[in-house]
Amino acid sequence: MASYCMTVTRLRLVLGEGVRRLHVSSAFKAKVAMSRFEPGTSISYEKLHENIDIVRKRLNRPLTLSEKIVYGHLDDPVGQDIARGRTYLRLRPDRVAMQDATAQMAMLQFISSGLPKVAVPSTIHCDHLIEAQIGGVEDLKRAKEVNQEVYNFLATAGAKYGVGFWKPGSGIIHQIILENYAYPGVLLIGTDSHTPNGGGLGSICIGVGGADAVDVMAGIPWELKCPNVIGVKLTGSLSGWTSPKDVILKVAGILTVKGGTGAIVEYHGPGVDSISCTGMATICNMGAEIGATTSVFPYNHRMKTYLNKTGRADIAALADEHKDDLIPDKGCKYDQVIEINLSELKPHINGPFTPDLAHPVSEIGAVAEKNGWPLEVKVGLIGSCTNSSYEDMGRAASLAKQALDKGLKCKAAFTVTPGSEQIRATIERDGFSKILRDVGGVVLANACGPCIGQWDRKDVKKGEKNTIVTSYNRNFTSRNDANPATHAFVTSPEIVTAMAIAGTLKFDPETDYLTAANGEKFKLEPPNGDELPARDFDPGQDTYQHPPAESGSVMVDVSPTSTRLQLLEPFDKWNGKDLEDLQVLIKVKGKCTTDHISAAGPWLKFRGHLDNISNNMLIGAINIENDAVNKIKNRLTGEYGGVPDVARHYKANGLSWVVVGDDNYGEGSSREHAALEPRHLGGRVILVKSFARIHETNLKKQGMLPLTFADPTDYDKIRPDDKISITGLATFAPGKPLKGVVKHGDGSQDIITLNHTFNENQVEWFHAGSALNRMKELQ
Repeated sequence: MASYCMTVTRLRLVLGEGVRRLHVSSAFKAKVAMSRFEPGTSISYEKLHENIDIVRKRLNRPLTLSEKIVYGHLDDPVGQDIARGRTYLRLRPDRVAMQDATAQMAMLQFISSGLPKVAVPSTIHCDHLIEAQIGGVEDLKRAKEVNQEVYNFLATAGAKYGVGFWKPGSGIIHQIILENYAYPGVLLIGTDSHTPNGGGLGSICIGVGGADAVDVMAGIPWELKCPNVIGVKLTGSLSGWTSPKDVILKVAGILTVKGGTGAIVEYHGPGVDSISCTGMATICNMGAEIGATTSVFPYNHRMKTYLNKTGRADIAALADEHKDDLIPDKGCKYDQVIEINLSELKPHINGPFTPDLAHPVSEIGAVAEKNGWPLEVKVGLIGSCTNSSYEDMGRAASLAKQALDKGLKCKAAFTVTPGSEQIRATIERDGFSKILRDVGGVVLANACGPCIGQWDRKDVKKGEKNTIVTSYNRNFTSRNDANPATHAFVTSPEIVTAMAIAGTLKFDPETDYLTAANGEKFKLEPPNGDELPARDFDPGQDTYQHPPAESGSVMVDVSPTSTRLQLLEPFDKWNGKDLEDLQVLIKVKGKCTTDHISAAGPWLKFRGHLDNISNNMLIGAINIENDAVNKIKNRLTGEYGGVPDVARHYKANGLSWVVVGDDNYGEGSSREHAALEPRHLGGRVILVKSFARIHETNLKKQGMLPLTFADPTDYDKIRPDDKISITGLATFAPGKPLKGVVKHGDGSQDIITLNHTFNENQVEWFHAGSALNRMKELQ
């Protein structure tokens, strides 16, 4: 058997201003899953193969690709109970990645653990705190000034505890991961819901909350409910105006925002080879919008080309040697199969207000007119972690060039967000940025920007009905600009560019004509662009800080008077009794995403200060009692107030409370603040029809009780002024339902059955008050 280890030349990013250069240090023995920039060990292809072989023999059946990678990282492949959709797996991820908004709380929790260093390679990525206002250079400069305290905390905490630090301006976490850390067969967790982007490189990359990241950084096996596997068979090939984005837009329309919950979506079939590596990443990225645990593609020549182009030919060579472990077994079975013929797939656009409302582009104009949606496109926005590759920018620029050649510019405002410093520098060098600027575009910073609400929008007033078209992944109410009247649609960068040029939703570039400056009618030719640059990528400026070998002298300071950062105090342990007479704080009506529970935008600056960020708790949720947002009745005073204010009043008066919600509660972002805030303000239970995966886990981690109605119609029995007692906690155990005693204001009551998904370890989290408390008990 060939050796699975090799001698490689290590590439190290050297700090300093100016152009980032790759420097060669001494050769050393490393596994293919080497840390790349941080010290630490990872699973090798040899170990992956060994574990896969053990599990395949145990299960006596062919394995899907996602099963191979997930089961290949089992802590105990011999003894682990494996049943899709039922058992909890204990896994050993290879690495952790954290974006700056969630890294603050993750690092604060890690500091609270008392551990000296992270146990696995980990990185922090500064991408969420840069607000789009003027343009990339100006906005980045302002962000560094405004967020200096937070950036300093993250940089010093990273240096102290052995975590790599990607500075502001480096790019969006998921693009950095794809360029540097993802590779076929790796298991990576990231504190952002769009971490699955790495599936485009044959990786299993899963979005988690910060407490999960802390477990892995502490060297504790990470728990994941054994995923079901949804197969998407692709046939035919992409061409013309159809792009990789259209695949996931179509899948979202089929599966809806909760159809992928508890499952990994695995793409396969002959159509896969017609999609670029970065195109596959786009598809996996937006898989978060269907609730999927993650998405993945099988290793192929497109991934090999991308690895070679991004300086990882050594890994590509080993992946070639061990390709059998990086593709599904013949005859493997999926829990559900969707078939899509790429040759027949048409360009799509999804929205408004939800990413699963799918429309062919050819029909959106008529649908918008019928529904009274504004036809005029006010702003077109391309880029983001979903669609900011070299190929994306090149195809958009090819359309912009056609418009310029005809004397046209965009009728709509137009913004461009490069995904990384490497992409920014390369598209600047190759002329794409100039073309996009010339057509009317503003190139923003290498950051999340408007995609997550970091947008100081000035062209419309709040409450003004308008339409924007983006190449982003998520379009919930108020998400991009804090305006609930903004109708946001998600589509491909190519369609965004075409609609920005035309200025209207009622434009199908496959059939409709534009009018040139000279009055001539013309059609846009289908977009074209190279998958990867003909020359090497330009790495741009140096943006990486390597953790020092010796960090004993590094100080991590958190000022007690800071409004941005706050050290954490442990949550109280369970007192051993049932939860009696919990006041219903709010009965939520309809969709309640993590954006509704813990808004982003201007609130991002408080992500490291639990008490301050808690002032946004549930301010976007609709109160069923009055159809209003952030207006609930204080049952102690009889007065109406904001949700966080009433919660604080209840806590101050010793009254614990419960939130009642609808289906797929907590869908969207991985932000654990949506779980931390209710716990901090005195909440004990979240009772809903169903949960999104990450949010349910985050609630458990913080010592909350996420419960579901055994009979979903029991939601209708709950009144906004009710009190609810949760009984049976003395014998709280996996698979054993609890009881809810619903006490109405008129003296009557209902007894309802409440389900949960706690396993034995998670029950211990509840008893201890949080997963972090339990970790410290075990030290």
